[in-house]
Amino acid sequence: MVLVIAAVGISGSGKTTTLEYLISQFSAKGCRVGAVKHIHHVDFSIDKAGTNTWRFAQAGAGLVVAVSPREIDIIKKTNQEPPDLDKILRLLQDENLDIAFIEGFHGLIAQRQDIIKVVTAKDQADLKSTLQLIKPPIAAITGLVTQNSNEPIFWGIPLVKVPKEGGKLVELIDRERNQKKQDKTS
Repeated sequence: MVLVIAAVGISGSGKTTTLEYLISQFSAKGCRVGAVKHIHHVDFSIDKAGTNTWRFAQAGAGLVVAVSPREIDIIKKTNQEPPDLDKILRLLQDENLDIAFIEGFHGLIAQRQDIIKVVTAKDQADLKSTLQLIKPPIAAITGLVTQNSNEPIFWGIPLVKVPKEGGKLVELIDRERNQKKQDKTS
């Protein structure tokens, strides 16, 4: 089972920077890494009007796969709001990944205890309000709030400045990966 880590925080708090760092670090370690980004814009589509794949979807295909020499794109049309997070997680399982990172889906992830969270925040007030809405497990706190803090812990949760102290976050997640591997073999 893939280890899932979600960055949770408001827009502009450091989620993308944190996940970009983690993805690069775990990829460099040889891990098979996946990433999911929730896009709130209703009219967003990676497919463009007039392309063959777009035409297939317009004709009624609910699933379109575009294959090129260096990329496979799967376009699955849906009318689900909110998205079915469990279905998305099953897609990740099918890819035999070691670790998957998720950005977004705050409302769907906040209460889930099977997903490890990295909380990002702009400032102390933002951090407190975010933490009040989230259930553990929380691996660490990152983002703009950590840049002006000299404290290593907030409410019992490690504060990690990414990328400067990013190795600490990688270690925390590696511990979770190793624990998950041990649980699997037990």
